[in-house]
Amino acid sequence: MTGEVSLDGIYIPTLLLIAMAASPLTFGVMRIVSAFGLYRFVAYRALVDLCLFILVFGLLVWLLPLFGIVP
Repeated sequence: MTGEVSLDGIYIPTLLLIAMAASPLTFGVMRIVSAFGLYRFVAYRALVDLCLFILVFGLLVWLLPLFGIVP
C-alpha cells in the first residue's frame, strides 16, 4: 500500500493516517480485554498491547481498500 493524502498541500502517508485511526480502536479493544480480566492470563501486558495494535492496524490495511476508502 503506497500513497499519500494531500491536506492543504501537505502530503501525509496513508499508513500514518491508518495508524492514527488504529490507535483509538486499539485502546477500545484494550479496555474490553481489561474489562473481561483477560490480562491476568498473560505475562507481558505491553507486548500484548503492541500485538493488538499490529492486529488492528493490519485489519484496517486489509479492509479499507475493499471498501474503496484508500486507493
